[in-house]
Amino acid sequence: MGSFSIWHWIVVLVVVLAVFGTAKLRNIGGDLGTALKGFKDAMKEDEKKEEQKVETVEHKAESSEAETVAKESKKDNA
Repeated sequence: MGSFSIWHWIVVLVVVLAVFGTAKLRNIGGDLGTALKGFKDAMKEDEKKEEQKVETVEHKAESSEAETVAKESKKDNA
């Protein structure tokens, strides 16, 4: 009773096909595929934005560190 055999799944598939029809299921599958592709593209876009933010922060940190070193060396020379 806890697990389903292959025959149970075949009956479920036949009932689903009878209720929805193959054209409607094909449309649903296409819509699902398009939605997943859009989701993956959005995730890649977010990762790129995050990488750009990290690079910007690292660049700013390097610039401020270089400025600090330059200011300290000017103070030492004076």
